[in-house]
Parts: sequence; structure tokens; C-alpha cells
Amino acid sequence: MQTEIALYYTPCHSKQLTMTSKLTVIFLIALPMQLGFLLVLMPWFSFGLVGSWDENFLLAFMTDQTGISAVKTIVTSGWFKGAVSGLGLVNIIIAFWEILHFNESVTMLEVKKRD
Repeated sequence: MQTEIALYYTPCHSKQLTMTSKLTVIFLIALPMQLGFLLVLMPWFSFGLVGSWDENFLLAFMTDQTGISAVKTIVTSGWFKGAVSGLGLVNIIIAFWEILHFNESVTMLEVKKRD
């Protein structure tokens, strides 16, 4: 069985497999990092075209269509904004954990792809 694996995974194919695994892990680091920063900052700051959290068009539209004004009150409260920012911090912590365990993640992906 090992000779079959050695024949199938030539050094060139192994390099390509390693690069694919590394790029996958880098993507899995970048995604929660960016999402985390957005979730931490969006409830509290206004960003040009995006507008502020309190003047959300989709939220106003949903409130008008459903007639439930409590949704807008809940979403614009400081407690809800803090919860959203907390989820952003969890995403950032996940990204840093992935950075610290980069080699282990790449190795696990390579082993799964070879099996």
C-alpha cells in the first residue's frame, strides 16, 4: 500500500497538494478575521455608503412591512450591538487560533486529501 502511495504522490503532486492546503487554511484564517472586524465595528461606527446601524434601510423596511416596531428597538439597543460585537470577537479569536495552529491544520488537510 505504501508503494502505491509513493508512486501516486510524486514530489510535484505533493508540492501542489501542500500549496492547495496552505491556501485553504489561509482562506479559513482571512474569512473569520474580516468577518470579525466587520461585526465588531459595524454596530458602532458609520462607514460612508454603508450608513449607521440605527438607520438601516432593511431594518426599517422589515419593521414597516411586519408592523412589529419592537424589532427595530431590539436591534438598535446597546445590548444587541454588544452581542454582535461579541460574536465578532469570537471570530477574531478563531482566526488567531488558526494562525497559531497553521501547520497542524495544513497537515490535517493533507492527510484527509490523501485518504
